[in-house]
Amino acid sequence: MSGGVDSSVAAALLKQQGYEVIGMMLRLWSETGREDSNRCCTSDSQALARRAAAKLDIPFYVLDAKGLFYSTVVQSFLDGYAQGVTPNPCLICNRLIKWDFLYKHALALGADFLATGHYAIKQKTETGTWQLRRSVDRSKDQSYVLHMLTQEKLARTLFPVGEHPKPEVRDLARSFGLPTAARADSQDLCFLAGEDYREFLRRNAPGIGHSGPILTRSGQTLGNHQGLAYYTIGQRKGLGVASTVPLYVLEKDAARNTLIVGTEGELGCSTLLANGINWIAGEPPTRQFQAEVKTRYTAKDAPAEVTPLGHGKASVHFDLPQRDITAGQAAVFYVDNVVLGGGIID
Repeated sequence: MSGGVDSSVAAALLKQQGYEVIGMMLRLWSETGREDSNRCCTSDSQALARRAAAKLDIPFYVLDAKGLFYSTVVQSFLDGYAQGVTPNPCLICNRLIKWDFLYKHALALGADFLATGHYAIKQKTETGTWQLRRSVDRSKDQSYVLHMLTQEKLARTLFPVGEHPKPEVRDLARSFGLPTAARADSQDLCFLAGEDYREFLRRNAPGIGHSGPILTRSGQTLGNHQGLAYYTIGQRKGLGVASTVPLYVLEKDAARNTLIVGTEGELGCSTLLANGINWIAGEPPTRQFQAEVKTRYTAKDAPAEVTPLGHGKASVHFDLPQRDITAGQAAVFYVDNVVLGGGIID
């Protein structure tokens, strides 16, 4: 329970269905002096979650995960930018915090399931395996950040709000009399609290930004960047170079500490390599297959051919070039709204 409407309604629905429900909240790391800015675990969030639990007459516990959250999620965020990639901390948090640390605590309490307010659906197939599917509300679907779930974890996970559109979830919250009914959705990384990630990096990894050249693909020098960590693939504004045509970030060459820029026509590529792939069925497909592939949480699906390469790797060839393929983000594979798996873009 995060103090938000989705997890509160998830708890209420389970209680209504006859489950014995226990509310658990994670206390996560925040910067010193900014403890009230991490929306996932501020004192206000904790108070709302506690009030929701009281309204539902269920036990409520707070687990301290500050140290683990920093050493795994925040540190990987800092390390990723230092290495020239653009990490997605939510993927690490789901894998190591929610479906490891929290999951193990839930089982230690004797729980049969870990339930969350994520917008996703799990479904059992005729062969007895579990599938992860998109939620009913495509605009809120969170299956992308859940692609790391295994058969074991998925079997013991519940997504009570996945079958409901978001407006219906708010209506349910009001009908249950939950204090979280009108709380706004959180759109940002919890530990950034709405702040530009560059400012967070400047405070927490001051040595991360080393100036280097800005080059075109042909090798022409246009100026100097302030540090590769402060730029993203596809970025147009804030490059600090003069040009008669708009320029975009095409590539970040960490080995040479070089920022490669070019015109809109040069932006995008048709192939990617992903590693650390989790196949939700437990085994990779035996041959290449057609899928809809999502390369960022907010990206649109794109048709592509996926080729499993073994050793947790796969190559993806898109039907059309994609503008914002970025190392460090996840490539997630969908067939008929079922998540087959996904991994980190190399």
